[in-house]
Amino acid sequence: MSKIRVGVLGATGMVGQRYIHLLENHPWFEVTYVAASPRSAGKAYKEAVANRWLIGADIPAGVANLTVQDANDVKSAVGKCQFVFSALEMSKDAIKALEEEYAANGIPVVSNASANRWTEDVPMLIPEINADHVSVIAEQQKHHGWKKGFIAVKPNCSLQTYMMPLYALQKAGYPVKRMIITTLQAVSGAGYPGVASFDMIDNIIPYIGGEEEKTEKECLKILGKVSGGKIENAAGPVVSSTCTRVPVIDGHTATVNLEFDLPEDKKPSLEEIERVWTSFKSLPQELNLPSAPEHPIVVRHEENRPQPRRDRELEKGMASVIGRLRPCNIFDVKFVALSHNTKRGAALGGILNAELLKAKGFFDNL
Repeated sequence: MSKIRVGVLGATGMVGQRYIHLLENHPWFEVTYVAASPRSAGKAYKEAVANRWLIGADIPAGVANLTVQDANDVKSAVGKCQFVFSALEMSKDAIKALEEEYAANGIPVVSNASANRWTEDVPMLIPEINADHVSVIAEQQKHHGWKKGFIAVKPNCSLQTYMMPLYALQKAGYPVKRMIITTLQAVSGAGYPGVASFDMIDNIIPYIGGEEEKTEKECLKILGKVSGGKIENAAGPVVSSTCTRVPVIDGHTATVNLEFDLPEDKKPSLEEIERVWTSFKSLPQELNLPSAPEHPIVVRHEENRPQPRRDRELEKGMASVIGRLRPCNIFDVKFVALSHNTKRGAALGGILNAELLKAKGFFDNL
C-alpha cells in the first residue's frame, strides 16, 4: 500500500518539528511538503531549522532536503500533498482564513490551532471520546461547497489530562456535575522560545492567557452531539479552572476535584472508579490505529505519582496518567492527572486524529 502524502504547515516551529519527527516511518503517512513563514521559504528544511531544531533526534532524512514553501501560498501545496497538518503560529483570524483556503483548494486540514475550534461544523476531536463527530464534516463541506477539503481540529492540550477519565466515568453511567481543576502546565506549551527563563526559573506563573476559558468550555463541545448539521454543546459538567505555568519542560499536570450528579447511594466507590478507568478502551483501540495507546488511562498507586519526568512517556506519550485518587471532603473524589502536552496534547494527538479520519474513509478519494 502506498503511503498518503502529507504536508506540515508551520513546519519549522516547535509543534511542526514534532510532526516531522513523529511522522518518520509512519506506516500510513509520508511527509512530502513543508511550509512555514516567508522568511523560511526557499530554504532546505535542514537550513531553515539550523540551530533551532528542538527534538532530541536527527532531522528525518526524507524531510531534511525538502524546500520549505510559504504557507500563505496555498496553490504551491496542490499536487504535492493530499492533506496537511496545521501547526501554524499566526493570529487566529489569519489561521482560520488560511485553513479554509487550503480546504477550498481540495486539501483537508488536520489542525492543532485553536482558530476553528468553535466553528459549529468543525469537529474538535479526541478519538477515544467523540469519533462520531466526524459525521459533521459532510455538512461542513456542503456549507462551503467543498468537494474534498475539510477541517478537523484537536482541543487545547491541557484538556487531555482529564477528559478521558471524565468521559470514561460518564460512559459507565456515572455522570459528573461539577469539577474544580488546577492545571500545572509545562513551558513547552508556550512554544519556543516561550516564557523567558528569568520569569520561569524558581517561579510559578499563575496565569496563562485564554487557557482557563478553553479548559472550562472546550470540554462541552467534545462531550456534545451532532444535531442539525452542527455540534451542539453538552449542558455539563460545570468546570471552574485555574491555569498555571510551572518549570517543567514537557507534561501538563492537573489536580481535579469532582462531584457526581447522582444520589449518594448511587455514587461509585474508589475501587469502581479505578475499574472503570483501567478497563476503558474505545474506537482507536478497536481499530488498532498506529498512534493509539493500548491503555488510554493508566492508574498509578504510588503516593507521589504521577510525575511529569517519570510518567509522561507512558503508552507512547498518549495516556492520561492518574494518581492520588482519594475522597474529597467538599466534592466526591479528587485526583491528579498527567498527559504529555507535545505528544497527546499536540502533534501525536493530531496524527491520531488523521489516522481516525483515514480509517473512516475521509482520505479515500484524495
